[in-house]
Amino acid sequence: MNEPLLLVSELGAGYGEMPVLQDVSLRILPGEIVALVGSNGAGKTTLLRSLSRVIPCTGRIRFAGREIVDMSPDHVFDLGLVQVPEGRQLFDRMTVNDNLLMGAFRRTDRAGIAGSLERVYALFPAMLERRQQRAGSLSGGEQQMCALARALMASPKLLMVDEMSLGLAPSIVDLLLDMLVEIRNEGVTILLVEQDVHSAFSIADRAYVLETGRVVREGPAAQLAEDSEVKRAYLGL
Repeated sequence: MNEPLLLVSELGAGYGEMPVLQDVSLRILPGEIVALVGSNGAGKTTLLRSLSRVIPCTGRIRFAGREIVDMSPDHVFDLGLVQVPEGRQLFDRMTVNDNLLMGAFRRTDRAGIAGSLERVYALFPAMLERRQQRAGSLSGGEQQMCALARALMASPKLLMVDEMSLGLAPSIVDLLLDMLVEIRNEGVTILLVEQDVHSAFSIADRAYVLETGRVVREGPAAQLAEDSEVKRAYLGL
């Protein structure tokens, strides 16, 4: 078996005296799309913030062969752990092209950055057409494409995508899901965090279900999609 790209063991985290995550363990293998699903308030975003080292946590996090629980956010970013935040958080007054270049702000390899920009525009042709347009004037779906493209400019090993489908039409969500599959096919491992369980399971290899800060189900996504409790709680079946 391949060594996990990300291995989380007995992770705990919260805010002040309020615990949010308790004994969370998960693994992600290179080349996988793994879904993390759960209702609002389950702790999904807190888990991402812990992995990105934005908030303190207990337990162990091993990424790309390194223990990162005591590292700073910029250090783990440099290792290739990159997040697409909920709400996109673009620089609205900057052009699409400048937003993409901001994704590479910690890189110094000019030739590599130029190559990444070319690849990103090939993957997102709509961004190429709008490269001189202000990011704040894009549609919701285009803004999400821009956020994904900006994250790819950081040359991630693991791309963590937080609530990609939020507020978007189903047809746009389907297009973005296809793009995530293409990104994975180009060698980027993906952790997809979603309330929309059906969308997440449609492309994921494996999945974890988070409830009140604990993992309550895990396994192949296709298998969890047939789980009676998951159907009842998340698929309305």
